[in-house]
Amino acid sequence: MRISAKGEYAIKAVLDLALHHGRGLIPIQEIAARQAIPQRYLEQVLLALKRAGLLTSKRGATGGYHLTRAPEGITVGAVLRAVEGTGGPFEARGDGRARRDGQDLMELWDEIAEAVSRVIDRLTFGELAERVRERESAARPMYHI
Repeated sequence: MRISAKGEYAIKAVLDLALHHGRGLIPIQEIAARQAIPQRYLEQVLLALKRAGLLTSKRGATGGYHLTRAPEGITVGAVLRAVEGTGGPFEARGDGRARRDGQDLMELWDEIAEAVSRVIDRLTFGELAERVRERESAARPMYHI
């Protein structure tokens, strides 16, 4: 499975919006800075996510982006499909070599693609955001006075 830069940036951007969900519109500059994504490229990614109905936006000085629904209602699979297309990076892509060699590995590739699809279609941005929060709170030292 390979995820393109566009797919990775989409996941990072939606995770950022999930972590800031409920705080109003998030400016693209903030997302780009926090996630180390070139802003011009991020604009394209966010536009694809908006077209897919996962984000809404407002232009202007007080504008920004926010999720159209709770992070628990958006899966990693939905985000990847929005920017990568319906096949996405997790579909089996036999290169023809297996058939030329007399080995039909397509069943194996299909099983792998199905397993990956199950994971990304189950995993929500609510869960990912919670993982990030738990990791951040575990990294903070606890001081007792």
